[in-house]
Amino acid sequence: MEIETSWFLQFLNACFYFLALCFLIFPPLLYLAGLKPWCNCEICHTYLTSSWSKQFDNLCDWYAHLLKNSPSKTIHIHVIGNTITANPNNVEYMLKTRFENYPKGKPFSMILGDFLGRGIFNVDGDLWRFQRKMASLELNKYSIRSFAFEIVNYEIKTRLVPLLSLVGSKKDGVLDLQDVFRRFSFDCICRFSFGLDPRCLELSLPMSEFADSFDLASKLSAERAMTVSPLVWKIKRVFNIGSEKKLKEAVSMINVLAQEVIRQKRKMGFFTHKDLLSRFMSSVDDDTYLRDIVISFLLAGRDTVASALTSLFWLLAKHPHVESAIMAEADRVIGANKEFTSFEELRELHYLQAAVYESMRLYPPIQFDSKFCQKDDVLPDGTFVRKGTRVTYHPYAMGRIEEIWGFNCLEFKPERWLKDGIFFPENPFKYPVFQAGLRVCLGKEMALVELKCVALSLLRKFHIDLATPSHTPRFSPGLTASFSGGLQRMKCKKNSSGDFRV
Repeated sequence: MEIETSWFLQFLNACFYFLALCFLIFPPLLYLAGLKPWCNCEICHTYLTSSWSKQFDNLCDWYAHLLKNSPSKTIHIHVIGNTITANPNNVEYMLKTRFENYPKGKPFSMILGDFLGRGIFNVDGDLWRFQRKMASLELNKYSIRSFAFEIVNYEIKTRLVPLLSLVGSKKDGVLDLQDVFRRFSFDCICRFSFGLDPRCLELSLPMSEFADSFDLASKLSAERAMTVSPLVWKIKRVFNIGSEKKLKEAVSMINVLAQEVIRQKRKMGFFTHKDLLSRFMSSVDDDTYLRDIVISFLLAGRDTVASALTSLFWLLAKHPHVESAIMAEADRVIGANKEFTSFEELRELHYLQAAVYESMRLYPPIQFDSKFCQKDDVLPDGTFVRKGTRVTYHPYAMGRIEEIWGFNCLEFKPERWLKDGIFFPENPFKYPVFQAGLRVCLGKEMALVELKCVALSLLRKFHIDLATPSHTPRFSPGLTASFSGGLQRMKCKKNSSGDFRV
C-alpha cells in the first residue's frame, strides 16, 4: 500500500511539473488560449509575489489604493485577465447600459458551479429570468415581508437578547459577535427559506454540519477565483486532492442535507406554508434545481446580513456618538419605553437608516463583483475590453475614493446620507452595494429591516465595547466579507437603564 501511495504522489508531482513546464516553455500557446501567465508590469509582479501584504492588511485595500491613484479609476491585473474598476460610469455601463454584454459568464459559473449550481447568482439568460421573476413575485408581497419581520423579531426576543443578557451578567463577559450574528442570520434564513429551525443561536450547541460545510464551500470557491489559472484547481479536482477534495466533501454534505429538507417539505406538504422553499416548490419539481435555488438564497440572506451586522457594530463601538444619535432618534420617534411593532415604523428612523448605509459604504458585505465581457467593448472611461475578459467593479474601493464621496470619504459619517434629517439614497451606480440595474438585490428591503431590527434592539438593551480595539479589520477569503478570526472579545454590558428585558 505504501509503495502504491508513493507512486501516486510521484505521479501527481510529475503532473504539476509538467504544468509548470507548459507555463515556461509554451507561453505563446497559453496566450493564444486566452491565458497570460507572465507580465512585466509592477501590478502583476506585486500580485504574483503577494508583496502587497508588506504595506496592506488586505488585498482589497491594495486594490483600493491602486484604483484611487488611477486617473480613470480602472486597473488591469493581466496575469489573471481581470480589469477592475471603481468608476461609477463604468459600473452603470456594465450593469445597465450594456447589461447583455456583461453576463456572469461561463468562467464564473464554472468557478462556483459545484457550490451554487444553477442558482440565481450563478446563471444568465432564461434560468436567471425565471428565478428572478419568481423571487420578485414572492419577495415583494406584503405577507412575506411580514413573515420575515416576525421571524427576525422572534429570534431577537427569544434568543439573541437572552444570550447577550447572559453574557452581560457575567463579570468581564465577552463573546465573538461575528459568530453570534452568523448563527442568528443562519437561523433566520433557514426558517424563512426552508421552514425549519436549526437552533444555531444556542451557543451550547455546535454549529450545524450544514452551516460549517456552507462556510467551507464558500471559502474554497472564492479561492478558485484567485488562482492565476483555472488549470490549477481543475487538475486538483480531477485528482480529487487538496482544496478540491475538501470542497467536494463540503458540497456533498450540503447536497445531502438540502435534499433531506426538500424531502421533508414534500412529506409535510407545502401549499399552506409561508417559507420561500414552499413557494418555489409549487412551480419547480426538479430537486437538484430546487437545491441550487435555495442555496443561493441562503448565501444572500445569511452571509451578507451577518457581515453587515459585524461591520456595523464594529464601527458603532468605535464611534459612540453615532450610537447615541441612533438612541435619541428612536426615543423621539418610537418612544423611550416603547417597542417597534412593524417594519413600517422603522422607515421613520432616518438616522438609523443612514448609519446602516454608511457602514456598508465602508465595509460592503460583497467587496467586489465580476462579469465577463461577451464581445469586444470600450468602457465609458476609454478602457478597451477584449472579449472574454473578466471585468470587476469594486464597491469596497469605491467607498474610499474622494472623487466619489468627498475629502472625508474614509470617515464613518451617517450625516452624509441626510438632508434636513431625511434619508436620501445615492445613485446606485455610485453605491453598488446591492448591485444595481437589472440584477439589483431583490432581498434588499428585507435585509435592511433585519439589520435595523437587530441594531435598534441591541443598542436599546446593551452597550457594546471593543475589548481589544483594532484600527483595521483583516478579512478572510470568501464570497462575502468576514473578519479574520471573528470579532473577538466584544464586551457586552447593561445599558444605562440596566434593563435586559425585551
